Amino acid sequence: MATKEASSSKKPAAASSGKAATKAALAAVRIADNKKAVFNYHIEERFEAGMVLEGWEVKSVREGKVQLTDGYVVIRGGELFIIGCQINPLGTASTHVRPDSVRTKKLLMHKDEIRRLMGKVEQKGFTLVPLNMHWKAGRVKCEIGLAKGKGEHDKRDTIKDREGKREVERAMKSRNR
Repeated sequence: MATKEASSSKKPAAASSGKAATKAALAAVRIADNKKAVFNYHIEERFEAGMVLEGWEVKSVREGKVQLTDGYVVIRGGELFIIGCQINPLGTASTHVRPDSVRTKKLLMHKDEIRRLMGKVEQKGFTLVPLNMHWKAGRVKCEIGLAKGKGEHDKRDTIKDREGKREVERAMKSRNR
């Protein structure tokens, strides 16, 4: 009886911690981020798509052996595919399966959303880029973004803004001490 009370008293304490609990939960859900995409592109819209993976890929994803940096999304025959997303195989991969780390993977979305994306991508300057991979209800999802390329001056502005924010943070930190 004492163990039930102890276990039930722990649950509200974790729930009452507020933002810290949600941040920890979000951090555990994320698999990989594509920070380069946010730097190189203006993200207009974000979409979530399921991924078709093989068994060894899921095991590697659980270990975090994913790289999205060079990946991009194409539409072929009314279907979405992610190219250049690298999932490195584990050393304990099966002997009868030949893992291909840069295999083209299919993304799953509703046909209406894909048709809408096709119309947008055909416009000048728009492309689809993978932004992150995450777990949702036990399945691997990929967040893709409808993006427009940044010019060189836009990238410089981004760097300048980031450095300005860092200086303000440093000043505030030293002021609070």
